Amino acid sequence: MRAPSGSRYDQQGRNGQGGRFGWLGELAVALPLVVVGVLAVSVIGMIVAAVMDAGPASADSDLFFEDPVADLVLSLLGIAIGIPIVMGVARLLGRRPAGTLSSVVGRLRWRWLGWCAAVGFPLMIVQIGLLIAWTWDSEPLSASGDGGFPGWPYFLLSMAVILALVPFQAAAEEYVFRGWLVQVIGRAVRSPWPAIVVASLLFALAHGFGELSGFLLLFYSAMWWGWLVIRTGGLEAVIVLHTANNLLAFGLSAGFGALDDSSTAADAPWQALVLELVFAPLYCLVVAKLAERRGVERVSP
Repeated sequence: MRAPSGSRYDQQGRNGQGGRFGWLGELAVALPLVVVGVLAVSVIGMIVAAVMDAGPASADSDLFFEDPVADLVLSLLGIAIGIPIVMGVARLLGRRPAGTLSSVVGRLRWRWLGWCAAVGFPLMIVQIGLLIAWTWDSEPLSASGDGGFPGWPYFLLSMAVILALVPFQAAAEEYVFRGWLVQVIGRAVRSPWPAIVVASLLFALAHGFGELSGFLLLFYSAMWWGWLVIRTGGLEAVIVLHTANNLLAFGLSAGFGALDDSSTAADAPWQALVLELVFAPLYCLVVAKLAERRGVERVSP
């Protein structure tokens, strides 16, 4: 069952199915399933590494494989598995089309996604370029790698993995936090803001505990992205920006031989937070205006 015509993105779970407290059932099932899914992928990775004798040489290593590229594959797949899990829960427990997690029209709007990419990728290149220029003297990227550029064969292999899997990893985080979680909470509250705030907090916490600047960056970005999802009626715009950020970040790590670096956005320096204060609203406001001009659906038909 679909939500009534004219429903916002966060109201797509309000289809009259599952009873008054049905949203609690979705939460109780989906969250453990996501955790179990991640653990299952990790266990499979451990088994494969043991069978192939491909584990790290050091017993104290946080990696599953000695080869950082193989470990990256496992890490990205462990997050990407969130997409089928939350879609399945929305369909089976929420009793609504799984496509309503993508947008209010029940699917990904590929043409609109392309317009968002035309805005998001150039902005992200400028933002990361400014960050590199600002922090180069204090903490050059090459300092985090083992030996700089790893050579073309290994770099191209790394980039093939990154280009193939990072879009699914980035999209999975959006489907879980800006998508399914917002819609589940939206079944119980009228305003979209409680869902945006809770989802943004959990999104920041899910990246681990690093620097305060990193936590604030993640929370601040997530709040803007949550607003943009409601404003544009779908996940396309935030999937694009998240993908652009991760592709560039992983690509730079591959180029500097730093794929085994375990740091996340939670470890971002204060300079990254300052830039995000400008670029997050810049992207969101530009895309929101573009959506208005192109007549992108904000509510369900």
